[in-house]
Amino acid sequence: PIAGPELVAAVSNAGGLGVLGCTSMSPEQVRAVIRRTRELTDRPFGVDLILPARLDQGGTKVSDVAERIPIGHRETAARIATELGVEHPGGSAGRETGRNALGTDAEAQVQVVLEEGVPVFVGALGSPGFVVDRFHEAGAVVMSVVGNTKQAVSVVKDGADVVIAQGTEGGGHTGHVGTLALLPQVLDAVEVPVVAAGGIGDGRGLAAALVMGCEAVWVGTRFLATEEAGIAGWQKAGLVAAADQSPVISRAYTGKRFRLLPNQWTEAWEAADLDPLPMPLQPVLTELT
Repeated sequence: PIAGPELVAAVSNAGGLGVLGCTSMSPEQVRAVIRRTRELTDRPFGVDLILPARLDQGGTKVSDVAERIPIGHRETAARIATELGVEHPGGSAGRETGRNALGTDAEAQVQVVLEEGVPVFVGALGSPGFVVDRFHEAGAVVMSVVGNTKQAVSVVKDGADVVIAQGTEGGGHTGHVGTLALLPQVLDAVEVPVVAAGGIGDGRGLAAALVMGCEAVWVGTRFLATEEAGIAGWQKAGLVAAADQSPVISRAYTGKRFRLLPNQWTEAWEAADLDPLPMPLQPVLTELT
């Protein structure tokens, strides 16, 4: 993963709070990366999971979701794959289709994090309210990523201890409100600590966030070009070479707004006659292509 044990441990060892991104992992993999991180640091770290609206929805398998993908989108994805020279399996052939469409078995992932005693849990793309009590009983701090003030108020009501307010400048899944406009509104709306996120790349952004009243900053993209980040060298080189207008927002991978550097897949979907499908249909379509 991008934020794997090496990067997470390096951040924690340097005085920050490293957070493992574990959404796409099996429960066994989640346990393994947690234990590997503990071998590399004795400092606190967290685990970040994208969860379904309820844990009882965690049984939605890739194979079940794949059956709901319209034929037109299947054909478009197959055509794009052919044009890009990517071998298209024609559905679920050769893929691990028994796992959950949002990653793996969400309930099992959460249980592993609890069993391993990770001190910080981070939830994104929705409220972690349905797991808050379990983490609080385990003595963990629950943080939640939000993209607008309404979401911030909602997650605090549901028990989140810390709000990570991410402006639209953030990489990955992102909302519509700019960081500079979002932070003061969230700070005024909630009484829990607020962490600033979205387009923060150096000490000036950190200083600005602290002056506004935030307790810390949440930094992701800035660490992608480090030796510890789990991406390929050519991807790191592309990030370093990117300019301020290089990133785009696309729904081509996950079905939700996602800020990234454009590539042939995103450009092909931009040119297609069909809009990307909502989550979890689009990520399954992408995976099966």
